[in-house]
Parts: sequence; structure tokens; C-alpha cells
Amino acid sequence: MNAGEAVRSALDGIVANKVRSFLTALGIIIGVAAVIALVSVAEGSVHEVLQRIEEMGSNLITINAWGPAGGLSVSDVREIDEAFPELTSVAPEMMSGYPVRWGLTVYDATVSGVMASQLEVRNRELAWGRFITDGDVDFRRPVAVVGETTVRELFRGRDPVGETISLEGREFTVIGVVKDRGNMYGMWENDIIMIPITLAQRMMRMTWINTIYGQLVDRSMAKETVERIQTYFTNRYGTRLTCQVYSQEEMLKQIEEASRSGRLMLGAIAGIALLVGGIGIMNIMLVSVTERTREIGLRKALGARRRSILGQFLIEALTISMLGAVVGVGAGVGVSRLIGRFTELKPYVTMSSVLVSVAFAGAVGIIFGIWPAIKAARMQPIAALRYE
Repeated sequence: MNAGEAVRSALDGIVANKVRSFLTALGIIIGVAAVIALVSVAEGSVHEVLQRIEEMGSNLITINAWGPAGGLSVSDVREIDEAFPELTSVAPEMMSGYPVRWGLTVYDATVSGVMASQLEVRNRELAWGRFITDGDVDFRRPVAVVGETTVRELFRGRDPVGETISLEGREFTVIGVVKDRGNMYGMWENDIIMIPITLAQRMMRMTWINTIYGQLVDRSMAKETVERIQTYFTNRYGTRLTCQVYSQEEMLKQIEEASRSGRLMLGAIAGIALLVGGIGIMNIMLVSVTERTREIGLRKALGARRRSILGQFLIEALTISMLGAVVGVGAGVGVSRLIGRFTELKPYVTMSSVLVSVAFAGAVGIIFGIWPAIKAARMQPIAALRYE
């Protein structure tokens, strides 16, 4: 019996025993579906985080500086900008939460002190109006740029440009609106009010700046630039400031490494169901060998070799396993879509997860089909023909 005939024989057996075949393949179906669904949820989460990072700018450098005397001043930030030509621009930022008042409406928002370079460096876009300028920063003009979420929540969708808001007893004129983007780090990415950093320092009673963002000319220069900035801070400020510098490129790598470990763990957990399914296949194949003992004896009496019998039962076990894998793939993709439709998660089914789960299911079918196949191949023809 060749491979094609063995496959046809296996399919005939499956059709003749539909319920038993379904129960046999159920473990494989559940295992494959679990692998695809779990990994797709993990992949979707990672994919969304990476997308948010890309939106913020994959060539972003973040500098955190602090020490006993505080941090950096606005003039320090401008000197750093001049010291590193590989940075197109730098943008300091300081944030804190405050209640914002407009008329009789009070809304808790994140207030961020920024400079004119914030828009370019943080990869933000204006929806309408204008952004904060160097003049606004130098002359401490009481102006503010708000996020679209703030427009909806505080101004109830009304055009806020020209309106006056109150922050900590100070009045600010709204001059522009920035577009919303992802909330990977919380709602402050959208639920925001930006004011000149010099005014923010007064409001927050801080004369220093701890966080600076820089935009690289070329992302391939990230590692070299990070090292240069570290050296610059060490040489210029000594022990007065502690500096931590990291690039968005490094963050992307760390997230990808963490997600790889997470995917392996989820795959291992879901793989247990596949192993359970393999035990089911082995048990049913042992029953099949017992039921077909006389058939095996007849084939051996007619000259069938051991390897022929062995191959037939292995192919049958593999066929059941692969059919279960195909159904499991469909179930896994369906579950992933249902999760995406009824939850905030966005599963992302990858071809690699499908191929790995199907290949693993095939391997399970072969491994757990070996013992029944060996048992069938070792039968003695006379004893098999006498079997009742």
C-alpha cells in the first residue's frame, strides 16, 4: 500500500467513524486553536505598542537628568541642542496633573511644559491653530495648546481657539489643538494641555528640567549618539547630575525580546493541549489496530512487509492529526476575530504561528502514532488471522 492509498484508507476510516474521529482530533483542534488565539493576542498587543512607538518617532532619544541640585535649565537644553549636530532638535518636557477650568466646567488634565521644538521632536501634528513659539517661551506668554480629547471633554467639542482657561489661578489663551494619538502610556498622550515651559516651571515651582527628547537625523546613529551624550554629561556636569540616555531603537529591541519570551511561554502552555490530543490519537490508533488485527494478518500473509504496515498506521495517525490542525487553524482565527470584535484587544494572526502550530500537530501525530504502528507491524500473521 503506497502513501496515497494509506491516506485514502485513513479518510475512509474517518468518514465511517465520524464521532470517534472527531473526538480523537478534538485535542489537536483545541491545541492548535489555543496556540493561534493566544499568540495572536500577544502579537496584537506587541504590534500595537510598536506602532505607538513608531508614531512617536523611532529615531527618538530620551535624556533623563537629575541630581542633588535638581536638573537642567532652559539654557542648558539649548546648549545641548548646539553640542549635538546629529540631533535635528531637542525638546524638554515637564508634566503634572492639574484641574482646568473653562467657564463653569472643571476637568482634570495633564499639563505639559514644552518649547517650540516639541511638535517636531515628539512627532505630533496640529489639528488647527498654531503651536507654542520661542517667543512664547522667552516672554512667558500665557498661551496653551490642547489635545483633541481635552476639546471633547472640556469644551464639549466647541472650537477652543481664542477661549480662556484657568490653571492654578492663572488664565491662558488657547491658541491651537494637537491631534490625538495612541494612549500607550496613559491618557496624557491625548488628554493634554501644553504651555510654555518657562511658565510651567513657575506653576510647578521647579527651576529645573529632568526630561529632554531629541530627534536623530539618522536612526542608525542611535547607539553612537547615546554614548556621546553620556560622555558629554559626565565631562560637563560631573557628579552634579546623573544622566540616563536611551533611544527608541533600544526600546523597540527590548519589547521585541520580551514579546518573544512571552510568545514562547504562551505557545508552551497551549502545546500541552496538543500533547493531550496526541495521547488521544495513540489510544484510538491502538483500538484501531486491535479492530483490524485480522486485516493486518491477511496483508502479512499476502506478503506485506513490516515497514509497509508501519507506514500505513503512521500515515493514518498523521492524517487525523493534520485534519485536526486544519480545523484548529480555522477555529483559532475565528476566536481571534471574536476577541477583536468584542474586546479592546486587537489580535494579530501571523503566518509563523499557523505554520508552527500545524507542524507541531503533525509531529505529535507521528510521535504518538509510532507505538500503535510498531504494534501492528510486529504482529505475527498466523496469530493475527486466528484473532477473534
